[in-house]
Amino acid sequence: MDSLRTSSIKTALQHMSEAVFIGLCVKLGTSQQVAMRRDVVDIRDMVGNQMKTSDEESRMWSGSYKEGFRLKGSDIDVMSWANNHRVIWELSQSQYYNTHRQTLILCDCSDSPPGFTMLYLLSPSMYQVIQGACVRMNNRLYISSSESRKIQCSAILPDSIPHGPCATGVLPGRTEYDFAHCFASDFWPPSASSWIDRCHSWPQLYIVDDIVKKGCHFVAIGHKLGRLEDHEWRISFSFAEHKLVCAMNHCQFLTYGLLKLFLTEIFNIGLSAGDKLLCSYHMKTAIFWVIQQNTLQHWCPQTLLECFWVCFKQVLKWVYEGVCPNFFIPQNNMFLNKVHGEAQHQLSIRLYGLYEKGLTFLLHSPSIRSYIINVLHNPHLSICTNEHTLISETKFDFELFQEIYLCDTLDTSSIQTCMRCLYTIEQMIDSPLLTQYQVIMLQKLTANVLQSTAFILYMETYTYKNKLRYRADKISCHMLKLTAKFGCFTDMMYMAMYYYKTRRYMQALSIIEMIELKLAQPYVMYRSYSYVYTEMCSEAVGGQSWSTKMRQAVAWNIKLINRIHYISELIPEQQSAQQNNWPALYVPPFVTLYMLEIFCYRHIDTTRAQTVLNDLQTLVHYDQGQFMDSGDRDISWQILGICQQVTGNLQAALYSYQQSLRQEPYNRIQTATEMRGKEASLS
Repeated sequence: MDSLRTSSIKTALQHMSEAVFIGLCVKLGTSQQVAMRRDVVDIRDMVGNQMKTSDEESRMWSGSYKEGFRLKGSDIDVMSWANNHRVIWELSQSQYYNTHRQTLILCDCSDSPPGFTMLYLLSPSMYQVIQGACVRMNNRLYISSSESRKIQCSAILPDSIPHGPCATGVLPGRTEYDFAHCFASDFWPPSASSWIDRCHSWPQLYIVDDIVKKGCHFVAIGHKLGRLEDHEWRISFSFAEHKLVCAMNHCQFLTYGLLKLFLTEIFNIGLSAGDKLLCSYHMKTAIFWVIQQNTLQHWCPQTLLECFWVCFKQVLKWVYEGVCPNFFIPQNNMFLNKVHGEAQHQLSIRLYGLYEKGLTFLLHSPSIRSYIINVLHNPHLSICTNEHTLISETKFDFELFQEIYLCDTLDTSSIQTCMRCLYTIEQMIDSPLLTQYQVIMLQKLTANVLQSTAFILYMETYTYKNKLRYRADKISCHMLKLTAKFGCFTDMMYMAMYYYKTRRYMQALSIIEMIELKLAQPYVMYRSYSYVYTEMCSEAVGGQSWSTKMRQAVAWNIKLINRIHYISELIPEQQSAQQNNWPALYVPPFVTLYMLEIFCYRHIDTTRAQTVLNDLQTLVHYDQGQFMDSGDRDISWQILGICQQVTGNLQAALYSYQQSLRQEPYNRIQTATEMRGKEASLS
């Protein structure tokens, strides 16, 4: 009888695990979705860093976003470091560098706790922000972490504030960011050498080698209990951690995701920031240790809850003992700062209370509650764990193109950066190691480079003599035609802008008409998946290559890089945004289309211009999110006002500018809006 009961409980737990697996795939992504997200972010980082010169900064997205999570409310983590500054662990390592071109920094760990170090500047830095953060101690020049944070924080964005080692703030659209300026070392820390020796079963040897070859970083935060906290730097293993998360199988990744959901949806709910003693990094550390110690034989959908439970007990044990060993440097107890004394006691009581409830406490998670209840109500329910049945082709395509759009942040604002970017892509594109997702991302980046180059070429040659200007114009037109072949169909808008800029109004209107016909198709993927007609999209482009789908069915906001002047009427807006350290304006396709149509027709047919202006006014006044979201409304109202002003309706223009100022300042154009509002009221 006992064996039957045990077997019945085991079967029920397996069914529940399978149901939670499905729920987590829906919430966190299938293995295909997660792989796609990582590949798109990785190739963006690779191109961005390889096109940099030795005197520029490299950047890397890090944290949950790079790992493949897309949890609502998650922040964006970015790390940057100067390529011509390198950290060494001992003076003998200086032989690998040209000290005339690279500034070397020596680690001094003698007075710092495990996992932390002082950074001793061996020669003066060419950067004032680094030199200005230095303090002299024992006749040596050390880079102070606290001073570095202050200086770097003010240099990122005007409203950034220090948060740990980062400058943190909120981007328009209410997305939080953490930006960490750090230093890089090409060498693996000696204090983490024991980690290499532990890697027998996980991760694989080639991953270990790759991690060790890439070295580590140093972020500007000292140990809270250290004697020299203000001047210490923490050793960061962000690259290594990303490689380890990518080395997980999908069940391990979802278990890690469930630990994060447990933290945000159950354990930390209702707590203030200061009371949240456990963080997602502790959860990541727990699953790293559990996987490497080979505590569990099988990580699969049927054992997912068992895997979660083992990780949960690991965290409970750490809290009880007051020791959370860093995965790379175990001597670094990450609980030493906060989890001790009464705080540790209360945390232990809360965790043990959940332990006594067993897995039923997961019913408090909104993300997976319904999946567990469904199994409890239907104990004999057969559950299919085939991930391919969970997401349609159209939905996956939509997410892929959305990822590409969000990662489209490379600097193509000068001929030099455009050429370096194009050369980098050319070197990469034939690599057999590229995934299909990375190839389509490179294709879109190529389109961006061609767009930027065409307009920059015009800006730099419009004062030339006729023959040279004609040649430059021919090259620009050719590039913009190639853009339409490589990019999405709304990229044809750049060709229309170029024709308008060069006073070829009828040619611009011809392009606009083609775009308008395409935008009217019901299968177009734009803005929100809820507005995509799945069946029609599948019928129109289903089964075709992503290159074809992007060219035929994808509409993006039009990105206007603020250092490039596309059309003269928007120069004040671009200058306003640029003054606020904002790199580009993002204009909805329909708003761009109507704006160009109005600008062209006012030179040809003023009656027709007024008709199109009415269409633009209807769109801006009454759209409910189908073609514009909250982040588009400041620039959309602004453009409506500009169009009203150039056609002579000053009162309506003034109202539109006032409305623009009331919107979320996504594009940071307030200075231009106020200026235009004054002009309209005085005219």
